[in-house]
Amino acid sequence: MFDFLKRIVDLIIAFITLVLLLPIFVFVIITLSLTGEGEVFYLQKRLGFKNKSFKIIKFATMIKNSPNIGSGSITLRDDPRVLPFGKFLRKSKINELPQIFNVIKGEMSIVGPRPQMEVDFKKFPKDKRDYIYLSKPGITGIGSIVFRDEEKWISSFQGDKHKFYRTKIAPYKAELELWYLKNRSVFIDIKLIILTAWVILFPKSQIISNVFDDLPIKPDHLN
Repeated sequence: MFDFLKRIVDLIIAFITLVLLLPIFVFVIITLSLTGEGEVFYLQKRLGFKNKSFKIIKFATMIKNSPNIGSGSITLRDDPRVLPFGKFLRKSKINELPQIFNVIKGEMSIVGPRPQMEVDFKKFPKDKRDYIYLSKPGITGIGSIVFRDEEKWISSFQGDKHKFYRTKIAPYKAELELWYLKNRSVFIDIKLIILTAWVILFPKSQIISNVFDDLPIKPDHLN
């Protein structure tokens, strides 16, 4: 019953959002066509429901072939692969909006665990990988909110950044996503949608810990 209700809510929110944000879509498409590298949308293979792959849709923010150059699947703060307009899109999270089409197709939900690239998902603790995507991946979610400034943490670490992701970031991300799986409800989803808007407007806010006081404890190295 919950999954059916969640799907109905997803479709309602997706179509309303698409209509309301159509002017922004048009503006971004035109701007990327004039200032980018000819690509407006970026399709990338991600893991989704029950660990099955699908193509996530985003606005293009980086140069072509970016996953195969530089820091690979990890994006750093002031990453040279990010296009000038792409920086604004990433900071405002507007680059995520085309995932509305993934929601309409049934590949994603509005709220859920973030869909990972396979190379990054393999860095998650092995005993947790079979459970995280028992819920459809989401445009936003507890992991997206807590790790909204992930690029800053990775960039500030002096050392092997892929090892840092595997040993420090991925384990906590997994705990957060499993927390959502255990506690998910329409009420929780509504809270997470509101919190997403809040932290976009107030990126330094720590309100998440006040709203959910039972979250897994954040490791010291991520504070």
